[in-house]
Amino acid sequence: MLRYIEFVVSRLFGTGVDTLVLWLCSTFIFSSYVGDYIVSPVISFEFAVMSNFLCSYCWIWKSRITNRCASDFWRRFLVFNISSALGFLVKMLFLLLFEKLFGWNVVWCNLAALLISGLFNYFLAETVVFGKGLKKIRVRS
Repeated sequence: MLRYIEFVVSRLFGTGVDTLVLWLCSTFIFSSYVGDYIVSPVISFEFAVMSNFLCSYCWIWKSRITNRCASDFWRRFLVFNISSALGFLVKMLFLLLFEKLFGWNVVWCNLAALLISGLFNYFLAETVVFGKGLKKIRVRS
């Protein structure tokens, strides 16, 4: 239970990073629709993924990492990034489903979808990214 609470705290931090980077990019760097609504969210998403990964790697699941090296870090980050993208797709699926089923406002749909995708992301981090399965995946150097 404590690990899940740490996971939620780190994701709240990641949400703050995402929001800050999105605001910085859309306010100071980009000035077009594509820059503001496509490029900025992609950049902010990746910053949030990296901050969430750092929290996970250095804090939440640090006891499961026995071989701390650059290749382990980047291998886990790649898998984490893919699992985060899958989590985002799950969130969007449920957001749209809740809107169709219940006609809720997008904010309520997003919050409900975040609960489901958060559990999905936790499961992937617990079992795939920081579980025993990833040790079998080798990256050739």
